[in-house]
Amino acid sequence: MVQTASDDIHRLAEAAGLQCSWRDVEGRDQIVAGDALARILEHLGYETGTQRKRAASLKRTLEAGTGLPPLVVTEVGMETPLSTSASSAELTDEQGVTQRLAITDAALSPVALPGYYDLVLADGTCSLAVAPAACPLPAATGKRLWGTSLQIPSLRGTRETAFGGLGELSEVVLSLAQVGCQAVAINPVHALFPGVGDDFSPYSPSSRTFLNTAMADPALLGLGPLKASQGAALIDWPSAMPEHLAALRESFAGLSPEQLARIAAADGRDDPGLSRHALHEALYCHFRAKGARDWRDWPARFRSPDSAASRRFAEQHADEIAFHLYAQRLASEGLSAVQDGAKAAGMSIGLIADLAVGVRPYGSDCWAMPGAMLSGLTIGAPPDPLGPLGQNWSITGFSPEGLRSSGYAPWIAMLRSALRSAGGLRIDHAFGLARLWLIPEGGECADGAYLTYPFLDLARLVTLEAHRAGAMIIAEDLGTAPPGFTSAVTHRNMLGMRVLWFERAEDHGFIGAHDYPANCVAMTGTHDTPTVAGWWSGRDLDWAEELGRLPEGVDRQKAEDIRDWDRGLLWSTIGSEGRPAADNPDPAVHAALAHIGKSPAVIAIAPIEDLLAQIEQPNLPGTTSGHPNWQIRQDAPLGDRLRESGTLSRIAAISCAESNLGG
Repeated sequence: MVQTASDDIHRLAEAAGLQCSWRDVEGRDQIVAGDALARILEHLGYETGTQRKRAASLKRTLEAGTGLPPLVVTEVGMETPLSTSASSAELTDEQGVTQRLAITDAALSPVALPGYYDLVLADGTCSLAVAPAACPLPAATGKRLWGTSLQIPSLRGTRETAFGGLGELSEVVLSLAQVGCQAVAINPVHALFPGVGDDFSPYSPSSRTFLNTAMADPALLGLGPLKASQGAALIDWPSAMPEHLAALRESFAGLSPEQLARIAAADGRDDPGLSRHALHEALYCHFRAKGARDWRDWPARFRSPDSAASRRFAEQHADEIAFHLYAQRLASEGLSAVQDGAKAAGMSIGLIADLAVGVRPYGSDCWAMPGAMLSGLTIGAPPDPLGPLGQNWSITGFSPEGLRSSGYAPWIAMLRSALRSAGGLRIDHAFGLARLWLIPEGGECADGAYLTYPFLDLARLVTLEAHRAGAMIIAEDLGTAPPGFTSAVTHRNMLGMRVLWFERAEDHGFIGAHDYPANCVAMTGTHDTPTVAGWWSGRDLDWAEELGRLPEGVDRQKAEDIRDWDRGLLWSTIGSEGRPAADNPDPAVHAALAHIGKSPAVIAIAPIEDLLAQIEQPNLPGTTSGHPNWQIRQDAPLGDRLRESGTLSRIAAISCAESNLGG
């Protein structure tokens, strides 16, 4: 049989982890075109131009799976296959205690305790990560465990600010603790681009390992507060971000010699990753002032953190590097102060951090560790009947091969950063642990394909780091799960998300509270869905009509008719007598909160907008203009709003409902 270029491409794609076919939401199998696979393979570093190059790429791919990797990942109580001819191994734990384990048929004997180990064999060495069987769960109390989710920039505090930060979050957490809230799920606090307000989505960061210094508040560390700034109903990010950066610089400049010495002694500059990030921030500010948008526009000699030019810049701009280290320290220690305050105030969980699915291709992570990141590829979703054009999220992520070759060091560092000051972690688009839809930069969504990730290794490392942090894990699993995903995360106590709007029965009605699974988080909504009051009153339909987003063939009247039918379906499940009118959403909000409160879910979480019965949602997916995404601010400090009778009644609905805990 004659071997064709298409056969070569498909064989290479499969060896490289690219899926040559996929199944859409209607269960139909779709085949990825050979030229699309070739483009992605080239960006993954595999040459495909000639038969000889394809053969060499295939050989390199197959050989990459042999030998001992830098890190072997396993679970307690399980034998671990090893590429070795040795009959035993020395295992040394993090406390320096060494034991000898037998290797039988190239499998290491089970390890009893979770942790990281050094593994020494007769024919090589590597590290070993041993995960526990499952992630921690909150301690059972017999009472409804409930929490809220919120967007930090939306908060108002006792001081006037252009947007909310960690200082405002600290105030809110204490107020929420007083009304029995046990968890506060926050937006991602990953690093954005310093002082720039044209790229402010928290899900499109520059780095997922380091923090957004725009959230920093020196007052949380006992330093002087930042200069007050004027706030409005909507956040003006293009003016607010430069203003906040200038205020941070003023704070740094005002430090006493003693304060500078204390900060320098603990600023973390011995952490190579943090030092590279600080260098990126300094270079970014330097070249941004000269008109460069990001590191791709910098002179070539600065496009690597290890270049001679970058090292000279760091030496010549030591004060600027010190400032960015200071800003990171403010954010890191400020976040810790908020979590400490939450626990001291009686919250059993405290903050639930949010891990974005990727980063901007032109941000700090991609500049600082190019070997670990995908290049020339962005993440999105394939075209399907619900989204004929597909989705391109304009972010990128880790390279599977880059992770394996680095011993998963960037993945572990990112997890530790997210869990350092939190009692829980939500993993956005957790399906990305198993696969991501990759699109060549400049291509259409239809030009993409799924790339397989080392799911078992990544899930085990999440479990191990959650165990070390004593934190719960929420796996955002909305949509069509990859094969085997649901059972694997459920087995590890990663809690799935069950959002009211998507919990429908086969007859399209809404399921009862008792039908929610126990191993989940029950929610009235997310930052991407309408609020209950907004849905009930049709505010989301107003936006759809205004922005031309009504479904094809559906005018406003038809949309109203469909919504009225759905109101009836929802009320028949969550309500009692007398369905309220569309312009009276309060009873529906109260009933929805009670509905998730009655579920057997580990925890019930409602967005702060639902606790306050507000109609506007923080973000309208698929829009970059028209809707004020990530700009809406609360109209008053939440401490004041939480004392209102209506708010207290809604809190009672979610917290005092007779639940089916343990059912």
